[in-house]
Amino acid sequence: MTLRELKQTVAQLSSEEFAAFREWFAELDEERWDRQIETDTAAGKLDDLAARALQQFEAGKCREL
Repeated sequence: MTLRELKQTVAQLSSEEFAAFREWFAELDEERWDRQIETDTAAGKLDDLAARALQQFEAGKCREL
């Protein structure tokens, strides 16, 4: 199925089907995001960001939310 066909199919869903699709898609998106963060963390891609954040915190450049 092409992206164009998928868009057409989604556009034809009933309100109930679209709500279910939206919920499913949001969950899928979150799962993929979590996997990407885990992969990037394991590969060390976030190490520099974490180190800079800690430096700023220790320098008093951060505040609690």
